[in-house]
Formats: sequence, C-alpha cells, structure tokens
Amino acid sequence: MKSLEPDIQDTINQWLQGNYDEETKTAIREKLQQEKFKELTDAFYKEMEFGTGGIRGIMGVGPNRVNKYTFGMATQGFSNFLKKNYPDEQIKVVIAHDCRNNSEKLARVVANIFSANGIYVYLFEGLRPTPELSFAIRELGCQGGVMLTASHNPREYNGYKAYGSNGGQLVSPHDKMVMEEVQQIGSVDKVNFEGDEERIEMIGAEMDEKYLDALVDLSISREAIRRQKDLSIVFSPIHGTSGVLVPPALERYGFENVSYVEEQMSYDGDFPTVEYPNPEEKEALSMALDKARDIDAELVMATDPDADRVGIAVKDHHGEWTLLNGNQTGTLIIHYMLDAWQQADKLTGNEYIVKTIVTSYLIDHIADHYGVACYNTLTGFKYIGELMTELEGKQQFIAGGEESYGYLIGDHVRDKDAVVSTVIIAEMAAFYKDSGSSLYEALLGIYEEYGYFRERMVSVYKKGREGEREIKEMLARYRENPPSELGGSRVTTIRDYKTQKEKNLISQAVSTIDLPSSNVLQFITEEGSMVTVRPSGTEPKIKFYCSVNTDLPDRSQYEDITGRLENKIDAIITDLTGD
Repeated sequence: MKSLEPDIQDTINQWLQGNYDEETKTAIREKLQQEKFKELTDAFYKEMEFGTGGIRGIMGVGPNRVNKYTFGMATQGFSNFLKKNYPDEQIKVVIAHDCRNNSEKLARVVANIFSANGIYVYLFEGLRPTPELSFAIRELGCQGGVMLTASHNPREYNGYKAYGSNGGQLVSPHDKMVMEEVQQIGSVDKVNFEGDEERIEMIGAEMDEKYLDALVDLSISREAIRRQKDLSIVFSPIHGTSGVLVPPALERYGFENVSYVEEQMSYDGDFPTVEYPNPEEKEALSMALDKARDIDAELVMATDPDADRVGIAVKDHHGEWTLLNGNQTGTLIIHYMLDAWQQADKLTGNEYIVKTIVTSYLIDHIADHYGVACYNTLTGFKYIGELMTELEGKQQFIAGGEESYGYLIGDHVRDKDAVVSTVIIAEMAAFYKDSGSSLYEALLGIYEEYGYFRERMVSVYKKGREGEREIKEMLARYRENPPSELGGSRVTTIRDYKTQKEKNLISQAVSTIDLPSSNVLQFITEEGSMVTVRPSGTEPKIKFYCSVNTDLPDRSQYEDITGRLENKIDAIITDLTGD
C-alpha cells in the first residue's frame, strides 16, 4: 500500500487535531513518517465496535484499536446505560483485569470514568480471574462489572467485557442497549475522564477468601482426596491470573503434591514462554508436559490469562501423555458430577446441565441416562449464564460447559470458571485413581457405554477489511448452495440459526429453532455427523465445528476407530472448504 485513502486520512487528521494526548499524536506521526499505510488503514478505517461481547482487539492508536479512548467511550456508554436503567439507585460496579500489557492502567481509566459519572467502583487491587469478577458482582450486589482481558488471544491484544447484575456477560436486550449508548458517544469530548477517588474502593484478599470458601463447598470426593493427597499434579497459569487463586484452591482441597511451572508463574503480558497463551494449543502446555515427564506426574493442567479456560493432559493406557480436548474434559466433568449426585441420592428430577450447540452431543446422551435435563444454548457462556439466571429458584444447576475449554461447576458465578474446574478435575483424578482407574480409562468407559463421539474445530483466518468481506461471502454461499453430501454421507437436516429455522431435507418439514437469531449454520448427515459453521465473535476468522460418532464395542479398538473417525472429519472439512 503506497498511500492512504482520503477518508482514512481525514480520520487520522481528526485524531491529530482532536482532544487526544501528545503521546497518541506522536505515535500517529511516527507511523505516517515511516509510511506504515497498511497498519494505519487497519487502525483508522472504522471505529472499534462495542459488540455483544464487549471489545477485543489489537492495542495501539486509532479508533479501531484498544486504547484509553476506545475503552473510555465504551465506559461512558456503559455508564449512561446503567444510569438510565437504575435511575433511583446508587449504582455499583466491579472492575478486574488480567496480566495483559496496559491492563492495570486501562482499569484505572475505566474506574475513573465510572466514578466521574457518580457510580461507585470496587476495583481489584491487582490482577484477578474473570470468574472472581463474576462472583464479586453477585457478592457485592452490583449492577454491573467490567473485566479487562483478551482471554487467550496473542500478546498484542486486549479487551473489555461488560457484565450485568447477575454476574454474567450482557445479553439481549441489554447488550444492544449498551451498544447503542456507546455509538451515541460519538466523540472523546463526551467522555468524563476525571475520576472521583471517594467513589473508588480497592478490594482483594477478603473477596478471595469468600470465593475460595465457595469452591471448597463444591468438593464431593473428600475421602478419595484424603487417600490420594499425594497425587502428582503439574500446574501452569501461563503467566496469568490463575496463579493468584489456583494454588490456594488446590491446597484447600487437600492436594499436597502440586508442582508449578516456575517459568510461567510470573504475571507477564508478553507471555515470553509461549507463542499463544491458549491452553487449547499443545505448544502452550509444552513446558508443563516437560516438567510432568521429569517428575513422573499424573495430571497436567494449564489455564488461559484470565482463568476462564483450562486445558489438561493425562497419561493414556500406554503411559504416554495425551492432551484432552474441550469436549472430552467437559464430558468427564459432567459424567463425574451426575454420577456423584446419583450415588449421593441427590437427583430429584429437577436438576439440569447446560452446554452450547457446538459442544459434544455425547453430553446430551449422558444427561438423558441420568434423567437430568440438558439445555443447549447459542455459543458463548453468557447464554449459559442467562439460562442459569432464568432457572434460579426453579431448577438446580449442577454443571455446564462449552467445547472451547470453559466449564462451570456450581452456581457461585455466571461465567466459565477455570479455578473451580482445576480443583474438580484434580478431584476426579484422585477419585478414579482411588478406584483403581484413571481419567483416561474413565473416558474410554464413557465411550463404550454411550458411544464414541469425535470432534474437531477448524478455524480459517481472514484478517482486515478484506477478510470481513470474505467471511460474509462464505456464509452467504453456504446458505444459497448448501452441501448435499459431507464425508460421503447425505445431508438430511439444515439448521439456520439466523432465520431460526430447521429443515428436514427428506420430509421437507420446517420447524422453528427456539433460540435467539445468530449467524450460525448446522449441517447434519444421515450417519449423525454434524458440522456447525459460524464466524468468530472475537477474532477475524470463521469456525467449522465437526462432530462424528460411532460405537466403541471394546476399548482395544479405540485407536483403529479413532483413525476412521479422523479420516471422516478430514473428508467433511475438505467438502466444505475445498482444502
């Protein structure tokens, strides 16, 4: 790119002449002098949208970048929403942040703006996990909250997640109402950056204790832990917030043989030891696995920077370390919890679990076996939190989760919680070891009993303005010319969550999908394979969730059947993407 388009140059000039600090203006001038026109175009071609999940993007200068001005306009809009919706109350919010670069400074900016608008702010004194923010909102009776995090995104990202009074991320109609308020700000001149220190209260250790107490109450196999307290565990927070709470949580549960990846215990937004701080990626767990091999550990766990996702590795029946995917870990958790509740004679027929439409339908089969309702929501844990709020006092929540490594056990929060997940996963490992088994063997046993479901998610990245257009075109193409066959099996059902219609291609019957409209497509074949296609709400990519299944007559056939299912997934993905 050899020059800037006129409209982008106009926006840059507005920033150079507007009410922005000199540091910002100097950074823009330097990029102009260095002729970084592509970078400037991406940063200035549009305003960063406050979407249904808040904001997530690359840090830098410009309206399409994360900085104190884009966060400032978001906070002013959120403040306006809160004041309109709670006109006769003293509004209170909680603010937390993770280890991301600039997060601490941006958290103070956000706190100042809320307080300048007459809102009382509880600001965590240091970095804290996302689930503790959710817990604190409910514990302190707040009307909202903000978590500054970009979750598992690369180091150049940061983000802003807005929460409601239930402790969950905002959902419709409130999310759209906040979006409208943010859009109406229009200029940084309308943002009140001057804080009121008397309206800002620092919180920390006392809230930590209350949160940890809530986790201890969820333990259900204490005798097994007591007998297996020396279970060898390796844990890593990957430089993130779980380093604050997971060590004391494991200690309170009774685990005495926990080793930490010391190189990753530092809180560092540069994430110097990993390419991506994402526990879904094998590379992010490589140091933990090396340590596990050195000390002959039995369980490896690692979380993302804001501690709402956890990845685990276990030894297979050959003694080799294997990483479990999010569906497998979620399946183990749900099965363990339901079986424990049944053994304790606690199932009354009024309990439920929740998962998303892209999470393994093996979990539905397990819930059905135990006579427990299984609800499926749109992708995003905020929808799980919303359902939990709707059913509060009516049905008993046991656990929930989504394939992207996020789970919740207990109803102490309204978001995914990697802290409680780590202690329950460790408890599961102790329970199965105490029974002469293992997490891996337990998973194979589930496949034998309920069927072997194999899933894989494939992401296709499409960056920048051109990438947005390509993603839209791909989805339009799937709607206009849906596949008739996938992986050698005829497509029999199409679910379009955008139109909220399900069509049976055999009978031509059309039914209504009882979920909010969302830009998601599902194709189901006569063999029971399923592919879900959706654009990411937080990253420039389109996602393909592929699920295939068959019987597992005997675990000795596991490797052979796995190979066949993986080949089927390959064929399905090729049919959809051409790659």
